[in-house]
Amino acid sequence: MTTPTADAARLQALLVRSPLAVAFVDEGKFTRVSEPFNQLFGHLEDTELADGATRQVFVSDAAHAACNERLRAGFQAGQPVDEEFELLRRDGSRFWGRLQASPVDWQAALGEAMWVLSDVTAARAARLAPTWTAKHDPVTELANRREFERRLGEHVGSRRNEPVSVLWLDLDRFGDIVSGMGGETADHFLYGIGQLLQTKVRATDTVARIEHDRFAVLLPDCDQHYAEIVAEKIRSAIAGYRLRWGLHRARIKGSLGVVLLQPTLETPDAVLAAATLACGEAKAAGGDCVRLFVSSGAFEAVGS
Repeated sequence: MTTPTADAARLQALLVRSPLAVAFVDEGKFTRVSEPFNQLFGHLEDTELADGATRQVFVSDAAHAACNERLRAGFQAGQPVDEEFELLRRDGSRFWGRLQASPVDWQAALGEAMWVLSDVTAARAARLAPTWTAKHDPVTELANRREFERRLGEHVGSRRNEPVSVLWLDLDRFGDIVSGMGGETADHFLYGIGQLLQTKVRATDTVARIEHDRFAVLLPDCDQHYAEIVAEKIRSAIAGYRLRWGLHRARIKGSLGVVLLQPTLETPDAVLAAATLACGEAKAAGGDCVRLFVSSGAFEAVGS
């Protein structure tokens, strides 16, 4: 049986060793903070934020009040907060931080909360650039359909002896799952799926949100066999993924279509149509499986 003292020691050990910038906040003060959290604001052991007011890390009273109001409204609605705020370091310099906050106990939503913070200054600047906005989906931050088709077009009809494959993913019954949860929750789930997809492919591959709950993956220098393996890894990862947002919990599955670029598919639209057809066969088979488009126009089962 553990004691409160032992629990506190474990928590402190976790905060010291964790690579995350984590803080616990209660009644407008930092009660415990991790070393990376202190370092993010330019604090050392002798000037750490623990026991200090949360106001000191915000650029103004108004910004601090706005953050507190957003946290209060979100927690009362049963939702965590995941937003960006302009913050202040100890030396007076400013940066943009992504704050992910949730109550320690949802039964006491306005009590102690946990904050996880990351510096998104560079990412925010990139997102605000006109070129970034034109090429990316604002919800998932993945490539959008236009950018995906542009990159795919660079390979369609190419005479390079390099196999190129495309995956098409359609989340099974996603609309039913998030029905009644609200748009913010649905967007958070889609963002999480997008991040999951990126962990299953190479840095040279392109993951895009095409529309609604449909995604595509461009796999350069990837033959049919390897594309099947990647598709099955994605299917398995999605089946094992748990959607979590505040009090909401859900499980999701996906259907995937795989197509290898070939001379008969002369345009990006033709390639995407083939991948969509293969994905449709996967959904018709009950979902949570992979189907391969072959040159004859037939489909081949890959995994389930």
